[in-house]
Amino acid sequence: MDHITIKDLPASERPYEKCMERGASSLSDAELLAVILKSGTRKRNSVEVAREILRLCGDDGRIADLRSLTSAQLMRIEGIGQIKAIQIQCLAELCSRMTACTYSRKVLLNSPERIAEYYMDAFSRLKQEEMHLVFLDTKNHRIQEILLTKGTVNASLVSTRELFMEALRYCAVHVVMIHNHPSGDPTPSAEDIAVTKKVKEAGELMDILLLDHIIIGDNRYFSMKASGYL
Repeated sequence: MDHITIKDLPASERPYEKCMERGASSLSDAELLAVILKSGTRKRNSVEVAREILRLCGDDGRIADLRSLTSAQLMRIEGIGQIKAIQIQCLAELCSRMTACTYSRKVLLNSPERIAEYYMDAFSRLKQEEMHLVFLDTKNHRIQEILLTKGTVNASLVSTRELFMEALRYCAVHVVMIHNHPSGDPTPSAEDIAVTKKVKEAGELMDILLLDHIIIGDNRYFSMKASGYL
């Protein structure tokens, strides 16, 4: 069978023409990526190359996982050189930042589901365990976020004094603890539960409520509040 180029396709199936006629929302993930790639190879058109890139994102080809691909991984695909690899990475980063800006303006972090949704992408890709604190105002708007510890979570390493000094500095009313499990399993360890209890008790004395402690795994999360630990 002869190779079919983009130009060989009916106008209604070409990404550029399809976008002009029906809008960008009508394009599939592969077609959107093909527009960025602009060209394919002698053997495959840009849509076919885009589909191979998406297959690197996992069995389900989730475009949301594009940001996790390295330049080396992308450049193993025929037709993807250093420039195109950088363009794809910049596109993924741009989309991630746009999403973060939208959330920070419009979404309240007032439930386990919303907190997990806001942080899932960034934390599920971390290779090392990190504990972050998120400070919220009276209406649960995000004020500030800080890195508390990096490495295995340990109750003895968490300084409640420093934690609540930071909370007071930002005039926080509520605090959310959030960390990742690089193993992908968000089930809390004994240390995770101990840290939660320690911060909860200190917060009650300071009149600053620990709203939740969210643990993020591989596109899954565990909420201490929803599970009855808070």
